[in-house]
Amino acid sequence: MSDFEQGTLLYKGKAKTVYGTTDPDRVILHFNDDATAFNGKKHDVVEGKGELNVRICKKIFEFLSDEIPMAYERTLNKKELLQKNVEIIPIEVVVRNKIAGSLAKRFGKKAGDDLPFPMIEYFFKSDALDDPQLTRNHIAAFNIADKREMRIIENLALRINTLLKHFLFVRGIILVDFKVEFGRYYGKILLADEITPDGARLWDIRDGSVLDKDRFRHNLGDMIEGYNIIAQRIGA
Repeated sequence: MSDFEQGTLLYKGKAKTVYGTTDPDRVILHFNDDATAFNGKKHDVVEGKGELNVRICKKIFEFLSDEIPMAYERTLNKKELLQKNVEIIPIEVVVRNKIAGSLAKRFGKKAGDDLPFPMIEYFFKSDALDDPQLTRNHIAAFNIADKREMRIIENLALRINTLLKHFLFVRGIILVDFKVEFGRYYGKILLADEITPDGARLWDIRDGSVLDKDRFRHNLGDMIEGYNIIAQRIGA
């Protein structure tokens, strides 16, 4: 039995539910089996997805934890993580190593081509607004985060990319791009939320086959098969 009892529902997202606990400084992230795409327009329930995401996220966070300050503390069970109760900064930070997804579509570029350097894009975290893209001017003008916080966020995102790209490469996986979120916790900026195949593009280094949620998004094959391959290769 966990020493942290599930409390009030704080947030229900497309693939995760966040609960308070008996400790106001801790929250529980419950990973659902829901699979969604195109901002919820495509939806299904995929048995086993939540458990696989917890295993993968745990492994990645534990790998990063020596260098990256984070909200993650530990797993509670097969579908739940315990994290510090951060104030989420409503910015989705996307780091791209290759052209793919919306980047290819927006700029008419060939998917799969390498970028000359890791590219960071920012999106306002809002399902109701379809997560519009942000510039640094938007972030400053709308008081979403200050300059100091953005410097920290950018540096952490790039460091995560460097570490994770190598970690996955030696295990036969290409890190195409990924999304991360950060939060405020007693004056510090911490990596929060998750890093899973739900929010990262991960391709097989051998043949370029898709292993992530794009399998569901674009009907490219069995989603669970792809997630299992990732879990096996990283030892999750």
